[in-house]
Amino acid sequence: MNLRVPSIRHDDCDELAALCKAGGDPLRLNVLRALANDSFGVLELAQIFGIGQSGMSHHLKVLAQAALVATRREGNAIFYRRALPHTDLLGGKLHAALLEEVDNLTLPAEVQSRIAQVHGQRAAASQDFFSRVAEKFRAQQDLIAGLPQYRESVVALLEKLSFSEGATAIEVGPGDGAFLPELARRFTQVTALDNSPAMLELARQVCERETLANVSLQLADALNGVRLKADCVVLNMVLHHFAAPAEALKHMADLLQPGGSLLVTELCSHNQSWAREACGDLWLGFEQDDLARWATAAGLVPGESLYVGLRNGFQIQVRHFQRPAGDTHHR
Repeated sequence: MNLRVPSIRHDDCDELAALCKAGGDPLRLNVLRALANDSFGVLELAQIFGIGQSGMSHHLKVLAQAALVATRREGNAIFYRRALPHTDLLGGKLHAALLEEVDNLTLPAEVQSRIAQVHGQRAAASQDFFSRVAEKFRAQQDLIAGLPQYRESVVALLEKLSFSEGATAIEVGPGDGAFLPELARRFTQVTALDNSPAMLELARQVCERETLANVSLQLADALNGVRLKADCVVLNMVLHHFAAPAEALKHMADLLQPGGSLLVTELCSHNQSWAREACGDLWLGFEQDDLARWATAAGLVPGESLYVGLRNGFQIQVRHFQRPAGDTHHR
């Protein structure tokens, strides 16, 4: 007589096993480390870790099956970022503990160097775009979201924050300078920072035409060596041109005085890939939760948010993040 042994179902254990398997490889752990504050395409990750695309795709598939990474389509490319752990679900605490341990590790020097190369390639593409389109900047911006479509929302937020008399402001990437008059009316001193001479010349023309005596223009990279401090830092449709947005927010936080406010106007995440070529966008907008998470990691406290819907299918988010008043030793 044949006795048939009933098979044991391991449904829950299967999920935990997949999580343990995904975390059981040094390369995959380093991929999770690299994705701590950034997202990369498979080709970028293959370049960073010096392996073939097919090999990297396999590792990413294992991580995705264990819900350790999430994907986001950017036009024809798929970008990978870390998935957030849900500690109230099966495996969530293990997921969170794994990321916490991973973040205590240091990436190999050659990996850090290749990440810097990828960021450099992104930044070069963005700067090349602006050097070519300065003359038709406003027309290009208006393809998606020109200043008139969000000016009132940013101004409303500025008014609500009611800065003290004598407060100062910095606008990073002022574009053609169209928002500088609004800042000049509300702040004692305004500094406009841009790393594009062509764009800064457009801003200079606005300052001249509007006789903005309290605005100074500086040709500078806001991510390197800027030692200014201000009560308010403004980024209008700039973050999606930065190679590493999360890292950029840390630099923006460094520009703030204790108690200062960072105002970020950005597109919400979208899938209209033509914006890359037409407008030089490195990123197709951002998830609201990602901006809040990156700002928190930069030591800022999320505040008010406004959302503006546009007829052409885009949505704009106007966000306020504040540096704590007692934070006198920021970074």
